[in-house]
Order: sequence, then structure tokens, then C-alpha cells
Amino acid sequence: MPTSLRTTSVPLGKLRFRFNAYRLTIVLTEILSIGCSSRMEIPEFGPRLQQTAALELSQSLIGAKADYTDNCGHLQVLDIGSILEDVLTQTTHRTFASVVRPGSDAKADVYVRLKLVQSSFVLRMDAQYDRAPAELVLGGLASYHDSSGNLLGEEEILITRKDRVRLQPVQKNCDYVLEPFVHNASVEFAAKFSQSVHARLDPAGTQATVRKQETARSNAQINGPVGAGSPPASTSKRIGTALSFKATVLDENGNLVFEGGERVRVRVDLVNVGGQELQQVAATLTGTPSLLAQFPATTLSVGRLQPGQSRSLEFVATLPQSVSSQKAEIHVAVADPGIEAPPPQLLSLSIQPTGIQADDVDHIPAAAAEFKRPHTYLLSVGIGSYRDRQLSIRKYGASDAEMVAAYFQSLGGLPASNVRLLQDWKALRPDIDEALLDWLPAHASKEAVVIVYFAGLATVSPAGEVFLLPYDGNTTTTSRAYPLMDLETALGRLKVKQTVVLFDGMVSRLGSDGRGKGAVPQWSPAGSSAIHIIATNGVARSIEDEKHRHGLFTYYLLRALRGESDTNRDGEVTLAEVVSYLSQKVSWASKSQYGQEQRPIIFPPVKSTDPAGSLVLSKLAAIRATEAP
Repeated sequence: MPTSLRTTSVPLGKLRFRFNAYRLTIVLTEILSIGCSSRMEIPEFGPRLQQTAALELSQSLIGAKADYTDNCGHLQVLDIGSILEDVLTQTTHRTFASVVRPGSDAKADVYVRLKLVQSSFVLRMDAQYDRAPAELVLGGLASYHDSSGNLLGEEEILITRKDRVRLQPVQKNCDYVLEPFVHNASVEFAAKFSQSVHARLDPAGTQATVRKQETARSNAQINGPVGAGSPPASTSKRIGTALSFKATVLDENGNLVFEGGERVRVRVDLVNVGGQELQQVAATLTGTPSLLAQFPATTLSVGRLQPGQSRSLEFVATLPQSVSSQKAEIHVAVADPGIEAPPPQLLSLSIQPTGIQADDVDHIPAAAAEFKRPHTYLLSVGIGSYRDRQLSIRKYGASDAEMVAAYFQSLGGLPASNVRLLQDWKALRPDIDEALLDWLPAHASKEAVVIVYFAGLATVSPAGEVFLLPYDGNTTTTSRAYPLMDLETALGRLKVKQTVVLFDGMVSRLGSDGRGKGAVPQWSPAGSSAIHIIATNGVARSIEDEKHRHGLFTYYLLRALRGESDTNRDGEVTLAEVVSYLSQKVSWASKSQYGQEQRPIIFPPVKSTDPAGSLVLSKLAAIRATEAP
């Protein structure tokens, strides 16, 4: 597909005409589209042209698709063409008096041929919890022909849609809700298409008077309050303004409760709804002083905005770890020296303490006395350094395994007899075999839950088979490795209620240098009933957090167990809450703090409605007591 657009200029006289109704269409598209979870309605495009039209869409448009990788590392195909075709068809019916189908016997006054010459879709998983930035570029070329086939002109149509898309609530941590995003981009593309039609086929603006009346009525609707909690504004003041905007406040986990240590983002989406360029647009925050003090800047320059152009900016702050319960306000104002400023918008925030010391994970939380799990078992394996000194070390592997064991005994309610801890030279293959083949079968009943945690190294064969490396293993041979399939087989023989496998460490290729070609690691072998929570996707080295002296994945696992993942604040941490928290936090921290991407993967995806998702891993009785009134 071509990467640039082609425009053929056909002299049709000056194309200066009043098209307020069509600029309004662009404004409507921009304003209503804020928030990718909402699906925009296709607006009316002003008085319809009296011609009869035939719309012909190219195969490049109808069949447009894009490949992307979802949050679980799966390759997905995004269908763009069918959505775009549907929106453009409806737009054509709303632009012309009548429309005939291409190839029918009915004659048309004008034949509109539209092809897609440029398209690209990018999904950047930057771990803003359940949201990810998405960008869709659509470039088209519309050609107009009269009933005799003579070319009347050609117009290029180009839009770039940017927004944040959400993970599917019924399949957390894997695919994203993309249909509304593509639909809204298609509406924006269709609005420019309709504007192009009027520019070519009604250049004199013969219906401008009617359009002006419709513009005035629509402006009164569009330019009302657009932000949550926005103060009311009179219609007379807003019709004349040349700048429209919407302010939105976003928190990391999407529950609109802001907690200590959490990032606060204030997004401002602006549109120049006037007919002249704005040159010094700026956005400013005012409000609760203690909250504003956390923002590095409270005024940001937008720069120039051409008529109909939109732009977005974000103010970002991080709340202190220790905060008090309070209500806070942020007033967002935008202005340009040459115009009347639109009314400011009010954003209301609820700030609450987490009740925990988020970074103090090395202090073992107090045990919840009433919470006992005599039928839950933990095998915790951690290898910081290997007998083969040529292997990479996991500096905090052994201590992480010990800390995980301590947390499950404290907050998880496991008796000490239900925990088997294997570290460094005590983590040979025979030691792992003894735990899986002798210890667990002798104790675990059908009602048991078995958790296996492994911090260390793993290798992947060319066929994708995963091997965990005990203390005496290496990356060049499997003779001393522990096949994941053997682990799965041992767990399968137990026939327990649920098994969970967690891995934090480095994954390399099996071979002389660990970098040979091979298949994608198969962390969930066929027939496995275990939930697999893996620190990193593919062949990669998971990050070790030098500041907190833990593997990054394990550090956030501990924070999850001590309550930060408890999104419904009921004092119980479930497997679904831990999985969601790890996927969001590890991905975000790896990018923002270490400049690299580490995305945990979960096989199979865990839904909050699944029996496995509701499995309680820890209970926070001590924390809840401090929060009780």
C-alpha cells in the first residue's frame, strides 16, 4: 500500500466558501470522541446536496486490516475495512439527496470513487493499567466523476486518530476493546469525506444560509459543558468562542479513587472551532494547592492550532505515598490572547490512603489471625547464582523465594508445614522432584490449592519446550534441567482443586550462547490445568529492581499480596486482582523507570468471574482494621 497521498488539481474556480456546518462536523467528531470506550453516533452533515450519487469503494478500503500483538503476546488481526465501509455508506446517504448502488441500472449525477492509499495502526502497551495508547492513520483519495465519466476533481482525506483503548473486561490482560476506537476514527474520516464532497460539488456554497442556521443551533448543543462537573455556560457566550475543549482526569487503575503513590493524569483535548489560526493556546490548572504542588508544571503551551485542528496534552503527577483522605478539585482553563476564553471546567477527585507502606515490602505484614488456609501448599524455589559460574545470576532470586514464602505464611494463612523453600545449592533437580513427587502427594487432597514459585533461569528449545534450571543446570544441555512438562505432569497427578505457577527470571534459548533461533516459549503445555503467571513475554531477561532489591515482578507480587491489588477494597486479595495488578504495574514500571519493556503473560487468561479468578491468596485483616471508622 502506498505510503503517501496523491492529489490532482482540477481548476474549478476559487473554493473559498462558507462551510461552518462542515467545520462543525469536525468539531462534533473531535468532542464526542473523547473516551475511546464510547461509540460515536454518525452526525448529520448539514443540508443534503440535491445530486444523486453512486459510491464506489476500493478493495483496499473494504479489505483493510492491521496486525497487532495483544497484552498476552498473541498476534491479532484488526478489521478496519468493514467498519469504515459501513460508516462511509451511511455518511454518503446523509450527504446526498439519494444514493444508488454501483452497478445498478439507475443513473447517478455524480460517481464518487474512494480508495484507501495509506493506513497504519499502532498499539503501545505502556501499562497505564487497563489502558494503552492507540493510533490509527487513515489516508484516502476521493475522485468525483460526472454521469459521462469525466473527472471533476480529486481530494485527499487524511486523519490521525489517537486515544487510549481499554482491556476487555471479560478477558483481562489480553485483548483490547478496539471496535469503538476504529468506529470513531471512521466517523472522523467520513466527516472529512463529506466536507470534501461539498468542497467539490457545492463550491459556491449555495446553501450557506441554511447551513449557518444549523451551525448556530448545533453550536449551542456542542459548546455546552463537556467535562465531568463542568460549570454551566450560557449559549450566547459559547457560540462565539473559537476554542472548545474537554478535560478528563485519569487514574492508573481506572477506579477513579486516587491513592498514595498513584499517578494522576489530567488530559485536555482541544479543538479550534473558529475560522482563524490560534497561535498561543495554553492550558492551565488551578485548584487544591496540596494536589497542584505534585504537578511539575501547571501551565502547558499547546502552540498553534489551525481551523478545525485538534490537539491533546496531559498534565501528569504522582501522589505521595502517604496521603490523607480528602476531596480535591482541579479547574482546567484554556486560553489564547486573541479570543474569548471558554469557561473553565471542574474535575473532582477523591483521594484516599492505601493503608500500607507500599515500598516497605521487606517488613513482613502481620498475620491475619482469622484467616487460615490448611489446604493450600507452596513450593518456593529461588536461585540467585548457579554452580556454573558462566551463567547469569539472579541477584535476588534466593531472597525473593524466601520473601514469597514468608508472605504466604503471614497474609496467605499457610502453616509453616505447608511451605517448602528451596534456595541456591539446595535447589537441585532431586530436591524439586522430592517436593513434587513425595511431599505434595502425601499431603495435598482434592480440595487443595498448590502454588509453585520459581525465581531463576529458564531455557527454551527450538520446539518451544521450556526447561527450568536447577542450581546445577546450564543453558547448553537439558540433562540437568527440569522440563516444565515434568512439572506439569507432577502437578496434574495431584488432581487438586487449583494449581498456580509463577516464574520470575531470565528466559534464554537453549544452545551454546543462549541466543539461537527457536520457537516462542510454550508456558502452558497442552492438557495443563494450571494458571501460569510469567514475569516476561518471550525470550528476555526480567528486570531486577536495584532500588528495592527484588525482581521487579516479585516486588509487585509482594505489593499485590499486601493489599495494593485489592481494587474493591474488601480486604481480600484474589488471583484475578493479583494478575491484573501485575500486568499493569510491571509493564508500567519497566518502561517508566528502566526504559525497557517487560510484560507479564498469563496462561490461560484469568477472568474475575472464573472460579480460579476468585481464589483468595491473602487477607488484609490488619489493614482493614486501620481503615475502619
